[in-house]
Amino acid sequence: MADNSLPESWRFIKQVVEGRWFAVFASFLIMIGAGSTYIFGTYSKAIKSQFDYNQTQINTLGFAKDLGSNFGVFAGLLGEVAPPWVLFLVGSALNFWSYFMIWLSITGRIAKPPFWEMFLFICVAANSQNFANTAVLVTSVRNFPDRRGIILGLLKGFVGFGGAILTQFYLALYGHDNPTNLVLLLSWLPTVASMLFFLSIRPIKVRKDPDELRVLYHLLYVSIILALFLLFLTITQKQTVFTQEAYMSGATVIIGLLLIPLLIAIREEFMLFKLNKQTLNNNPTVPILMPEHEPSPKAPPTIQKIPEASTSCFSMTFKKPQRGEDFTILQALFSKDMALVFIATLTACGASIAAIDNLGQVGESLGYPSQTISIFVSWVSIFNFFGRVFSGFISEALMTKYKLPRPLMFAFSHLLTCIGILFIAFPYKGSVYAASLIIGFGFGAQVPMVFAIISELFGLKYYSTIFNCGQLAVPIGSYILNVDVIGKLYDIEAAKLGGVKNGKGLTCTGTHCFSGSFLILAVVVLFGAVVSLVLAYRTQDFYKGDVYNKYREDMWIPQSDMEFYCIDDRKKGGNNLPRMDMPPKYNFLKL
Repeated sequence: MADNSLPESWRFIKQVVEGRWFAVFASFLIMIGAGSTYIFGTYSKAIKSQFDYNQTQINTLGFAKDLGSNFGVFAGLLGEVAPPWVLFLVGSALNFWSYFMIWLSITGRIAKPPFWEMFLFICVAANSQNFANTAVLVTSVRNFPDRRGIILGLLKGFVGFGGAILTQFYLALYGHDNPTNLVLLLSWLPTVASMLFFLSIRPIKVRKDPDELRVLYHLLYVSIILALFLLFLTITQKQTVFTQEAYMSGATVIIGLLLIPLLIAIREEFMLFKLNKQTLNNNPTVPILMPEHEPSPKAPPTIQKIPEASTSCFSMTFKKPQRGEDFTILQALFSKDMALVFIATLTACGASIAAIDNLGQVGESLGYPSQTISIFVSWVSIFNFFGRVFSGFISEALMTKYKLPRPLMFAFSHLLTCIGILFIAFPYKGSVYAASLIIGFGFGAQVPMVFAIISELFGLKYYSTIFNCGQLAVPIGSYILNVDVIGKLYDIEAAKLGGVKNGKGLTCTGTHCFSGSFLILAVVVLFGAVVSLVLAYRTQDFYKGDVYNKYREDMWIPQSDMEFYCIDDRKKGGNNLPRMDMPPKYNFLKL
């Protein structure tokens, strides 16, 4: 066999690169690139000054960013028919083209584009991340079906502080004098990451690993250390003047921390590599070569879907399967559970993004200095990460150990966000510090739980499209609450109670500027919490059972090292379960 002819060191490297934990490491790096949408505020200043846009136009471009980042239906539909590497290639091409066109525009290398073209560039730039996002999330959930809450929390956590990491790389490479270079960085760095690892992230069928949870906790510890270092670095940079060498030193430490998951992957693969050697040495069984033309024994029949051909799509839409089974796209979209998920997401995530987008103006209206306002924004990003990873781990533990419905934890994240919003509706000295921390954590907690709930209720068969349809609630909610509620009420308060005309519209100072609008936001989020509680009540019987049982049926936990022997199964069929510590064509049978 070809692999046995390789030196042992090369076989080990091949095993590492083709392993599931290396795919997790690669996913972390790609998801950092998806965090580029969170630093629009940094380079939007360059767009505003270069093209002399007013604040309304910049807010419209911000909506283009929100629309593009949450409209992932095309990526979802492509993910249903194409392998993950196709999504990475499409996303990389769109990412490079859109950001490079923005960079050419703001540096004057091409003629000033019409406003609608800039809207399109920014929308496509944000939307390009959905292709990598969909490929990574869907593949990871299928690779860790009974740890999906945890893996979603980790992956979305890296998106959460991805903007902070990209900012540090920008400062290390280009300095902080010219934000146009940040756009150039966004055009090539996420593209390079996707092109390097696009073949590593793929569905990998594995036997159940008893140490899986331990490894995931190790990855959690590394990500927390990275987040704390970013928090320290960001606050320090606001207080002192950094030289270019200091920026480069900080970026070097970040790179070192990012490589620790790779070391964890190598450690796990090395342990399994030794186990495999011991198994083969202790077992005299000669590897059996199964001919390619010969079907695997006990191959399952493939005629089960024949009756579905005579059933119309419309009639099947309203014949919904049990929760947890694989829904079709239309069955999921027209279900009551999806309606509740959509409303809860619209209210919670929409209000959170509206609050975060206006946090700078809130601090300005309450008299906070600009340096302090920058700290607010940084805190939102860092605690957004903490919310994402902790909600994944905690909600998974409460669901599996105590059988609590995950929508119940989703409702709790609503209440937490509501408290943070009330700190702004009824401000006192230093309340915005607490608000930025709580809102950032609450919003971070909501994101992975939405994706996990959708995967649990509607199955994984059409997950890539269903979750992208579900997250359309985010831009709808943020647009309504940001433009029609906060924006209009702010202008009314500014005009009525002493607003100042500064050439860019009315400005407002005082506690009254945002108190009314944020009180409305708090009521909206509270309504969303009630909707989530209704969903929790409807699904309580489902969550009392074993939600992941159907995914464990295809796995088994080995009781000893001698429960395996190796065969070369080129047909990938029968009852053989691929083992995670060997190249894909190697399977192990239980003795």
